Amino acid sequence: MKLLIIGGDAAGMSAASRAKRNIPDMDVTVLEKSFDVSYSACGMPYNIADTEREIEDLVVRQARVFREKQGINLLTGHLVEKIDPADRKVFGTTNQEKAFEFSYDKLLIATGGSPIVPDLPGFDLPGIMALKSLDDGRKIKAYIKNHHVNKVVIIGMGYIGLEMCEALRAQSIEVNMVKPGPVFLPWMARELSDIVKKAIVCYDTKIHTGYPIEKIESDGKCLKVICTGLTLEAGMVLAAIGIKPNSDLAANAGIKTGINRSIAVNRHLQTSNENIYAAGDCADAYHVVTEKKTWIPLALRANRAGWAVADNVSGKNVELPGIAGTAVFKVFDLEVARTGLTEKEAEKYGFDPVSVTIKTRSRAHAHPGSSTIWIHMIGDKKTGRLLGAQMVGKEGVAHRINAAAVALHSLMTVDQFSQTDLAYAPPFGPVWDPLLTASNQLLKKI
Repeated sequence: MKLLIIGGDAAGMSAASRAKRNIPDMDVTVLEKSFDVSYSACGMPYNIADTEREIEDLVVRQARVFREKQGINLLTGHLVEKIDPADRKVFGTTNQEKAFEFSYDKLLIATGGSPIVPDLPGFDLPGIMALKSLDDGRKIKAYIKNHHVNKVVIIGMGYIGLEMCEALRAQSIEVNMVKPGPVFLPWMARELSDIVKKAIVCYDTKIHTGYPIEKIESDGKCLKVICTGLTLEAGMVLAAIGIKPNSDLAANAGIKTGINRSIAVNRHLQTSNENIYAAGDCADAYHVVTEKKTWIPLALRANRAGWAVADNVSGKNVELPGIAGTAVFKVFDLEVARTGLTEKEAEKYGFDPVSVTIKTRSRAHAHPGSSTIWIHMIGDKKTGRLLGAQMVGKEGVAHRINAAAVALHSLMTVDQFSQTDLAYAPPFGPVWDPLLTASNQLLKKI
């Protein structure tokens, strides 16, 4: 069995490692275009915030460890340019411009995603950055240091943009955030979104919504982000609009793509070609609430999907049930989390959504250190099912959201969730956990 893997990050290396554990004599080759494998991409904003830390601290396992201890033929600096499904071969070029080709019995495409950079004038100027790969992190950290950057414009207000806002303010760098859309966090309930926005502004960050970007110019001393009705100056610009799946390689080989042009896979992670699998940020998934296809790039899903591919090519029969879109991020002193559907998404998929927003305490009444938690919970009026939840607070949010995620995976109704036996102690929450309070209030509308 020859297992060939394109991409050496989360999904790719998880698959390679598990395949060798399953069948030690399996021929496993990984082709990675960069020279970085197995690193904590999600830790980059926090590393960038600390000028004393090296970006290499984020490397979980060196390439040589995969080669020497696990017997994986890991080839870095190998860019795959073409897949030939008929002959089961891939072709490409090394960083030294040498052509190569590899054959396979089973192929895993784990090409990940790439930052979205607007196709507008000036976005190719020096000092225009994006953050996705470890090398992106290196470049940002070096640019800030070498150019003594004291002012940054962040284009976009997603997870990465907000985390980088905190990282830059930790270095006393002035930050302006700008986006064309009029709403700060469109996926979040307005009351919760306003809390997050207020917290960011309190840390001397300026937020500009509703300003379409026209171009970026440079006078040799500073960059100018020119928007309709607004011009912002900066020493560096970070494009943090979002990411797109790296699916062109698959599409050019005739492999079916789906939502957001992500590679379409079944629950076994097989593509439209039975000998080719896809996993990680380049591939789609099923949503556990809607049971429809979705594309939500998640670190846990990438690793889990890599394991599933390895198990399936090893002769097992593994299916992944799907994802709930559970996510959490930290922005200054707030924890922000979500799982499941928004009300707009619920309507799109044929539900009859109702919701509540509550404000309660993170600890028992009068217990020292208590702070406020806001919860927005969504249910289906027709079936009573729990559809989603969003939370914001200074503590007790990041792990509490997992209870709602488990409920979604279990297809629980709001009534069933309201009867769950959640832990209680005064330092950690009220007798009635905030999630239970929210579900009890939501029951009044169902």
